[in-house]
Amino acid sequence: QVQLVESGGGWVQAGGSVKHSCVASGFTFSTYGMGWFRQDPGKERQFVGHITFNGGSTYYIKSVRGRFTISRDNAKNTVYLEMNNLRPVATAVYYCAAERSQSIVAGPWGDYDYWGQGPLVTVSS
Repeated sequence: QVQLVESGGGWVQAGGSVKHSCVASGFTFSTYGMGWFRQDPGKERQFVGHITFNGGSTYYIKSVRGRFTISRDNAKNTVYLEMNNLRPVATAVYYCAAERSQSIVAGPWGDYDYWGQGPLVTVSS
């Protein structure tokens, strides 16, 4: 059974930090690129960033570049999203997702096969 189990949601003040983790099971994690997405209620889901299957390349949307960091530990079947200097506009449900392209270049592409459950992050001003 494929699972992506996330943790790290919660409430944080503007300017603060949150680190999400997403633990995978039921598939060969080390062969999948991992993406992070977010969705504000009433809005479409937004791609946030991506890390390649081997961790050699990362990509972020412009609005989070320099403040968000995606990393992974293939030995622990875990991908992380560290978010710093958070702004209220970042309030959303955050999802990790797995894609099988095995691209060595990270980017806003890929067909995602598996999704996490998405903890809510609330950033207060």
